[in-house]
Formats: sequence, C-alpha cells, structure tokens
Amino acid sequence: MANSETILTLMYDFLLYLIPQLSKYPRDQKFLLGDRIETLALDILDDFIVAYYSKQKIERLRDANLKLERLRYLIRLSHDLKLISNKRYGVISNKINEIGGTAGNWIKAISAKTR
Repeated sequence: MANSETILTLMYDFLLYLIPQLSKYPRDQKFLLGDRIETLALDILDDFIVAYYSKQKIERLRDANLKLERLRYLIRLSHDLKLISNKRYGVISNKINEIGGTAGNWIKAISAKTR
C-alpha cells in the first residue's frame, strides 16, 4: 500500500503547485484552459482516492492514467501558448511523470498479486 499513500501525497503536492500557476493565466485562458486543467487534475486526485478505498483499483488507476495523459497535453498546450514559462513547464512535467510512474508501479503491483 506504500504506492497508494505516496501517490496521494504526490498528487496533492502537485495540486498545491499547479493551482497558483493557473491563477496567473490571462483572463481569457484562466476560465477556459485553466479551469479545464484544474478540473482534470482534481478528477485525477479523486480517481486515486477512490482507487485507494475501492476493490476496483485497476480500473480507477487506468482511468487516472488516461486523464494524466490528457493533462500532459493540456499543459503542453499551455506552454506552447506561452502561458507558462519553460521552468514551470519543466517542474510540472516532472511532477506529472513522477505521478504517472508511481501509478504504473501501483498497477503492476496489483496485477502481480492477482496472478
């Protein structure tokens, strides 16, 4: 269960970093792209929490993994539109990759147990 506790902490810390960055978006993007990114990130946290407490862990983790990929593209779009700096893009990308790797390890651990 160490992966599950770690991923919840990683996702929470990611949101603590991400949400203030989204508030810096220009008004026309704050309520479009910014809101979409924030909602998606919060949905991912919800998926991890549900996976932690439910019996259908792999399904919820796969849903979260797909949402993480969608989040990667939205963050990349934000960077390409110059809404976030290169430095912040690097930090956010590294955090998303770390969360994705941890989710993948959790999926592998659960799959190994069910074999």
